[in-house]
Amino acid sequence: MPTVLRSGPYRFFFYSSDREEPPHIHVERERAQAKFWLDPVRLHASVGFGRVELGRIEATVAEHHDRFLGAWRDYFSD
Repeated sequence: MPTVLRSGPYRFFFYSSDREEPPHIHVERERAQAKFWLDPVRLHASVGFGRVELGRIEATVAEHHDRFLGAWRDYFSD
């Protein structure tokens, strides 16, 4: 599971088995997890994060959108 970014307490990554899904990024902090679609950026699922924290995380995903999408495409290119 490639880690694309570490920012503060967060790790942004995807699973190598995610190829069949649309581009997305997972984020975790301790036991909290979330998944954001990348095109367009939007929350798909979350466990353990509060609403305000999710807003900050979504802003980070939007800020690093090109990096995340580029890493996805590089990793899953045939």
